[in-house]
Amino acid sequence: MSNQTVEQAANSGGQLPRAATPSGRSESSLSSVGPAGRSGGAGGGAAGGGGAAGGGSGGRMNFPEVDLLPGEVRHITIEESEQYVSKVEPLNERAIMGSLLVTNYRLHFSSTKSPLETVDIPLGSINKLEKFGGASSRGDKYGIEVTCKDFFSLRLQLSKTSTANNSRQNIFERLQGLTFRPSGNCSLGPNLQLFAIDYWNAMPQLTEQGWDVYNPMAEFERLGVKTQGSVWKVCELNRDYSLCPTYPQLFAIPTEITDEDLRKCAAYRSRSRVPVLSWLDRDTRASITRCSQPMVGLSGKRCQEDERFLAKILNNNGQTTSLCIIDARPKTNAVANRGKGGGYEAVADYNNSVEVAFVDIQNIHVMRESLRKLREICWPALESVRFLSCLENTQWLGHIRQILVGVVYIVHKVGSEKYSVLVHCSDGWDRTAQLTALSMLCLDPYYRTVKGFEALIEKEWCSMGHQFGKRIGFLEDNPSDSERSPVFLQFIECVWQLTQQFPNAFEFNEHLLITILEHLYSNRFGTFLGNCDQERAKIRPHTHSLWSVVNSAVMDYTNPHYAPNRYQVLKPQHSAQFLRFWFGYYLRHHAHCRLQEPLLQRSQRMLIDETQSIEAQLRSTASHQRNASALAAAAAAKRTAAIGSVSSGGSSSSVARQAEAARV
Repeated sequence: MSNQTVEQAANSGGQLPRAATPSGRSESSLSSVGPAGRSGGAGGGAAGGGGAAGGGSGGRMNFPEVDLLPGEVRHITIEESEQYVSKVEPLNERAIMGSLLVTNYRLHFSSTKSPLETVDIPLGSINKLEKFGGASSRGDKYGIEVTCKDFFSLRLQLSKTSTANNSRQNIFERLQGLTFRPSGNCSLGPNLQLFAIDYWNAMPQLTEQGWDVYNPMAEFERLGVKTQGSVWKVCELNRDYSLCPTYPQLFAIPTEITDEDLRKCAAYRSRSRVPVLSWLDRDTRASITRCSQPMVGLSGKRCQEDERFLAKILNNNGQTTSLCIIDARPKTNAVANRGKGGGYEAVADYNNSVEVAFVDIQNIHVMRESLRKLREICWPALESVRFLSCLENTQWLGHIRQILVGVVYIVHKVGSEKYSVLVHCSDGWDRTAQLTALSMLCLDPYYRTVKGFEALIEKEWCSMGHQFGKRIGFLEDNPSDSERSPVFLQFIECVWQLTQQFPNAFEFNEHLLITILEHLYSNRFGTFLGNCDQERAKIRPHTHSLWSVVNSAVMDYTNPHYAPNRYQVLKPQHSAQFLRFWFGYYLRHHAHCRLQEPLLQRSQRMLIDETQSIEAQLRSTASHQRNASALAAAAAAKRTAAIGSVSSGGSSSSVARQAEAARV
């Protein structure tokens, strides 16, 4: 099957107390970590977390009460009674009067007349700020438009006759200063002006330690790497990140690979990203490894150490005669990369012991354009008669399908045919992570638990160098940045597609997936900051992990229909008729979705509570039965002992004492 596409092969068979506010004072607030609902959900306790600063009279009591997170400080405050501020609804252009609050974490709009129209936007999720209208604009079409990275936009209409401190220009400049950083001034470190650090400084201790959900040594042990006689070993050559700056400090490789072999192999692989173990079947010894493209170039360069490395991966399995190399790219792209010094493995160079399959997943630029088109039809939403045709034109679901084509192929090769597979794209940190993580999710039920899924993200995405900062445009005021791309969003959507096909196979629910995407951009946690493990290490001691708060309220992210023993290996369908549009995420800001969500969450919560109540009653009944049985047995034993004492002529006082004890 040398150099075929995966498409061809596939077609041939191949908590703590919950709060109602968006920002509780401690990690106990569920909604403070859950999706930052753009409408509704605000209100609650008294305002706190820092004094007022900037425009308006922030200390006045008639401003709607807003709970601030620890470390959150007010910067801009405009009250509804002071100045004309309104939020403009899409489609109908309906303006809603309200108050504006901007802190070091978020933009908050609320209306006393329309409480359900509350809006909370984490500043990190803002993609672009633009002024609209001018001094001569007719009516009230004058203000600031806020475009977000997560399919939401907000138009704030402002008064043209405001004071200098509350002028549109002043608000715009200060909002930009709070949201973006000058280019080149975004290096991670404890001195970076970032809310995640302010949040940690104000509340350094949490009940749950989310940074501990992934322990590489524990994971290696779970996979059998550290067992006696294992043909895999833990490599510590990258402790100082000198071998590969974008790899973690620890990774697993075949035991027979020497440090010198590894260094030469690193010189032959793009970005020094050598083949490392992602997953191992302890029974069959079939493995999933990942790396970057070989630097073959136009001259067809070879590397004996790399060839030996791949042979060891093959030999560690022992059940097949070839290693399956999954190249996530279209073959034309892989060939074109030879002109840039890259390329793909030539089968003949590896003694015909490898087979190469191309998955045809497009590059980050194609995906970025597809997302742009998708956003255009989702906000504001098109009329229903055109929506489906426009959705097809975005090709978004086609890209999702192609990723799943590759996943189905890998799961079949590893799970059914017992092949070991090596996955790469160009640099091995985008499409590669999509394929390895999703395949592992299908093959291993552990990753389908809440903590297992957290560990999977930490392992295959965070520690293995997915460039979160570049892909989401961290603190950058440049929406057209060519490095931005929805790679991780596509992964999360693919997970959602799997949950739709196998609703009982996952311990977590949709709420967790949306929460992860919300905080991908929020800058509240350190989980998705930086571009690699080395960068994140600088800021990890000064930030909280998203998983800390998720795990303190884990029941809110739990699927009540989870059946852990029902599925071992998932074999998903990738045909178009099995894929769905994720309206729960892409259209969640629209009124009809907002009305449905509380009902669904309430129904789920009632089901969970009822289940927990029944389980508690059963445990209580069983406990009473055990206690009653134990007491009866003890009484019988004492009566027997008392009778025995009488029979043996024991003293009357002794018999009386034993009889009294038996009675008691």
